[in-house]
Amino acid sequence: MKHNIKKRPIPFFITAPIPCPYLDGKTERRMVTDLATADAIPLHDKLSRVGFRRSHNLVYTPVCHECSACLAVRNVVEEFKPSNSQRRILRINQNLVVNESPAKATNERFELFSLYQDKRHTGGDMATMDYYDFQALIEETPVVTSHIDFHNEHGMLIAGCLVDIMEDGLSAVYSYFDPTYKKNSLGSYIILWLIQKTKQLSLPYLYLGYWVKGSQKMTYKDKFQPLECYNGLGWEKLKKVI
Repeated sequence: MKHNIKKRPIPFFITAPIPCPYLDGKTERRMVTDLATADAIPLHDKLSRVGFRRSHNLVYTPVCHECSACLAVRNVVEEFKPSNSQRRILRINQNLVVNESPAKATNERFELFSLYQDKRHTGGDMATMDYYDFQALIEETPVVTSHIDFHNEHGMLIAGCLVDIMEDGLSAVYSYFDPTYKKNSLGSYIILWLIQKTKQLSLPYLYLGYWVKGSQKMTYKDKFQPLECYNGLGWEKLKKVI
């Protein structure tokens, strides 16, 4: 016997306003849905292609009143050509040992994450995270997620990155690193490595989260052109909307 069962609509929620983490004097609201209530992998892929981002089991997109500064961006990997400074970063870090593994929390990863928060984001919300909060950040994922470790020549973990694997690309969920390795420009190196990895997988895009016009915290993403941004209707070159 066949049953004609209609699929339940996916519930979306709007969060209450909170202070914007990127622009002083602004408030932020998000449209959110829970991936755990649906077919997580295809839904995550579909929503990522219209500007949503994942955190834990949730995906979200900003829906701020009278502000549209946040734009989801992705690097077009086949068109990317590293600059002279980016080639220098690749050379400096060519001896790092990179390992991919399932998204699991470890003491080593947590210690590096805590160091990064203490030195780079003192006073931020994530600076107060304990091991169990970190474990939730890393392990609460209903999609295919990997953790990338970057070790120096002495076997010390100096950088890490949480990455979602999607149908049309990789998504850099969160990265952290040892800030004392200033000459290595580890934040930039992680992105450069992910661009190379995306190419190796024959995927077209590296999703880089939100670019926020007017936020100094997000200016580093400008260096990884060509970037496309989602404008509410489709993707276009970021330079058209700057």
